Amino acid sequence: MRTPYFIIVVVAFVLSTSCRKTDTLRTTIPGQEDPQERIPKSVINAFVKQQLDAHGYFDWKMANDTMVWSALLHGDSILSVGYSASSSAGEILALIGNKEDVASGKDQHNPTAEKLRFLNVRVSRYETVSALRSSDKVRYAEPIGYGAFMKDVNPRDAAAASDILASGCGYNSAKTDLVAGVDFMAISPAAKLSWNYGYHRIEQAWQRSTGQHIKVMIIDTGVSPQQENLGSAFNQGLSSGRTIQKLGTYNSSPDDPCGHGTSMAGVLAGPRGTDGNTAGIAYNCDLVIVHAAENVVLLSTSAINGVTNAYVLGADDPAVKIISMSMGTLFSSGQIKDALSYAYSKQKLMFCAAGTSTSFFAGFVGVIFPANQPQVVAVTGMKDNLRDRCDACHTGSKVDFAIVMQKSSGRNPLSIAMTGNVPSTVGGSSVATASCAAIAALVWSKYPAYPRDSIIARMARASGFANSRSSKFGWGLIDANAAVGF
Repeated sequence: MRTPYFIIVVVAFVLSTSCRKTDTLRTTIPGQEDPQERIPKSVINAFVKQQLDAHGYFDWKMANDTMVWSALLHGDSILSVGYSASSSAGEILALIGNKEDVASGKDQHNPTAEKLRFLNVRVSRYETVSALRSSDKVRYAEPIGYGAFMKDVNPRDAAAASDILASGCGYNSAKTDLVAGVDFMAISPAAKLSWNYGYHRIEQAWQRSTGQHIKVMIIDTGVSPQQENLGSAFNQGLSSGRTIQKLGTYNSSPDDPCGHGTSMAGVLAGPRGTDGNTAGIAYNCDLVIVHAAENVVLLSTSAINGVTNAYVLGADDPAVKIISMSMGTLFSSGQIKDALSYAYSKQKLMFCAAGTSTSFFAGFVGVIFPANQPQVVAVTGMKDNLRDRCDACHTGSKVDFAIVMQKSSGRNPLSIAMTGNVPSTVGGSSVATASCAAIAALVWSKYPAYPRDSIIARMARASGFANSRSSKFGWGLIDANAAVGF
C-alpha cells in the first residue's frame, strides 16, 4: 500500500497540537453537563492523538459524553450501540425514542445486527448520548462515522476529501520495468516468482503444499471484474480444481474501484498459470473476496458495517478456514470487536495488517485496529536487510509475524494488476498480511486435521525469533518450508 495509511490524522493532529499543550487540552474539554456548543474537531482529534500516545490505541470510552456527542454531530449522526445480553433492541429503541423524535430513533441496523446485538441509530441530542452511555443495558455507544468527517473539509466534496476517501487506492497498475532475475524468476508453466519468495522459502514449501482444499476469505475493496486471472482464468496451468467467490458487503457489488483488494488477491491466490502473470503464494487455495469498504482506512459508517458483515459471512461459512484483512483504523469499533469474537468462536484464523503510513508516523503509532485485538494475528513488513521495518510499516508488541516486502531499491513484491498479464507491485503491511495468510493456507493444507492454534504454533516455531519473541516483529520472518514440514 503506497499511499500514506493514515495521512488524514497527521494533518489534523499537527494542526491541533501545534497550538495546544496536553495540560491545556484537558481543561478545555467541557464536563458532563448539557453542552451549549460542540467541541471543535481539532480538539477531538488532539484528544485522540493524546490517547494513542499514552495507550497505543483509542476507544470512544476514553472520551466523555460531550466529546462523543460532538463527534457524532460533526459526523453523520449515526451512533453504533451495542446492547447487553440481558436487554433487547426494542428496549434500546424505546430509550432512544423517549428522547429523540420518531425518525431519529428509528432502527437502522444492518443484517448482522441482531446476531451481534448492536444497532445503528440516528441520534442528535446530548441527553440521548448520555443516557445510553450510562445505561447498564448498553455495552458501547460510538459515533461510528466520525473518521470520515474528522478533517476540516466537507467529505461530500469528492475533490476536497479525496485523500480521505481514496487512501491506498489507484496504484494497482502494471509495471513494465520489471527485470527478470532481479524482480522475479520465471517458473513453470509460464509464471513469475516474486523476488521476495526466496526469503520465506516459498518455492521449497510448494513441493509439499500449494494450499489445496483450504478456503481463504479476503476482506478488502473487492476484485477487478476485468482481471481474468481472478475470474475465468483462476484455474489455469498448475492451479486447478479450485473456486473463487466474489461478494459485496459495502455496496452489494464485489467490484474493486480501488485496486487494493485485487492486489491482495493476487499475492495470496493468483494462479500459477500459463499467461506470464505472477503466482500467488497459495496458488491452489479456494478464495472468497469481499468488497467491504471504499478504501484501506476504515472511516465511514458504510465501511465499518461492511467489514462487520464480512467477518460474520466468513464466520458462518464452515468451509472458510482463514480470513485476511489488510485494512484498519485508529478508532476501535465495538461492532467489529463483536464480529471478531464471533468469527474466533467459529475457529477462524484471522490475519490483520499492523498498519502502514508515512515513515515518520509509523515511528510513533503502533499496531492499529483491529490488528491490535487478541483474536487476530498481526503482520508487518520488513526490508530485505532482514533487520528494519519497511519505510511505512508499523511495528510493536502486538505484531506476531513479519514478511520481507521491500528491497533496498524500494521495489515491492509482485501482484496482479487490475487487468492484463503484466504484474503490478504492492507494499506495506498490506502485502505482508496477505502473504502471511497464504503461508498459513500452505501449512493448513498439509495438516487439515490440525486446529487453528496448532497452525500458528507451527508457523511460530519456523520463524526467525522462535526462541526469543521480538518486541517489534513478534515471531519474525516465517520459513514456509519449515512450517509446512516433511
